[in-house]
Amino acid sequence: MGDSADVWVGSAYLFVQSTSEHVLLPSLYGNPEQKPRVFKALKLAFADSTGSLSGVDMLKIHCSDPHLIVQLKFCKQENCRKFLQSYREGVLREALQRHLKVSLAMPSSVPVQTELKTGAGKLDSMLPEEEHCLECIYREKPNRLRDEEITELEESLRNLSCYQESSRNSVSPAVESPSLNSSLSPYSSGKSLSSLPQGDTFTFQGQQFANRKITLDDHQKFAKLVSKKWKQVGRSLQTNCRALRDPIIDNLAMEYEREGLYEQAYQLLRRFIDSEGKRATIQRLIAALEENGLISLAEELLGIRPNETAV
Repeated sequence: MGDSADVWVGSAYLFVQSTSEHVLLPSLYGNPEQKPRVFKALKLAFADSTGSLSGVDMLKIHCSDPHLIVQLKFCKQENCRKFLQSYREGVLREALQRHLKVSLAMPSSVPVQTELKTGAGKLDSMLPEEEHCLECIYREKPNRLRDEEITELEESLRNLSCYQESSRNSVSPAVESPSLNSSLSPYSSGKSLSSLPQGDTFTFQGQQFANRKITLDDHQKFAKLVSKKWKQVGRSLQTNCRALRDPIIDNLAMEYEREGLYEQAYQLLRRFIDSEGKRATIQRLIAALEENGLISLAEELLGIRPNETAV
C-alpha cells in the first residue's frame, strides 16, 4: 500500500452542509468578509482531528449549494488514520460546529452534516473498515496543487496566529485584519487592553489577551484535557526552564505512571510553575499548546468558549 511515512499521499473530498436555515455555508464562503472566518473554522477543526495544524492540507474549497466541498490532501498515513478516527467518532463534526460558532460569532453551535468521498464512493459506510478507507484515500491521488486563494487564506491565518517573540519584553498591540476580526472578541479578557502595561499582552488568533499568571483553574484544565500530549507540551516548555530539562519529563512519566495522565500532566505544570515563578505566564503555556496543535485547549484556557464550565 506504500505506507512509508515519507511517501504516503492520498486525497479525499469532505462535503460540509449546515442544517441551520440561518447559516448557508456556500453564501458565507462567497462573502469576502466571511470567507476567512469559515476557512479559520475548517482549519482549526482539522487541527483538532489530527493533533496538528499541518495534519491535513486543504487544496481547494468548492461552493456547491448547499455544500462546501473541501478537497483534502494527506501526506502521512498516520495523519490520515487520525483524521478517519476523529471523523468516525464525531470529533471532527463537533469541532467544526464549535469553531464555526466562535469564528462566525454565533450565539450557539452551528449544526453541520458531513460526508467523506473518494472516487471509490462514499466512505461513511466503510468507516468501520479503517484499512479499506485508507486504501481508497491512498488511491485517490491529489489532482491539483493548492489553490492560490487557499494559500492566501493560510498565510493570513498564520500571520494572525503567530506569536511575536519580542512581546515578552516590549509589545505594540498588533493591528488586526478586518477580514478576520472587525472588533475584539467579547470572549477575550474582560480587562481593558488599553489599561494594561506595555508588555503585558499577547496575541492569539488575532485577539489580544492579558499575559497573566497561570491560575489553579488553568492548571486543572490543562491536566484534564491535554491527555497524551503532556510530554510534547513539556518539551516545548523546556526552553529556559531547568526544571523540565531531560530526563525530568521521562522521569515524571515513570514516577506517576500508576496515577495516570492527569497526574503526570499536573505534576509537569507544577514543576514549571514552581521553577519559573513570575515567568510562568499563560503566554508561554499557550505558545507551547499552539506549537503542538492543541488549539482547542488553548481556546479553553483563554475563555474563548464562554459556555464551558470550570473544572
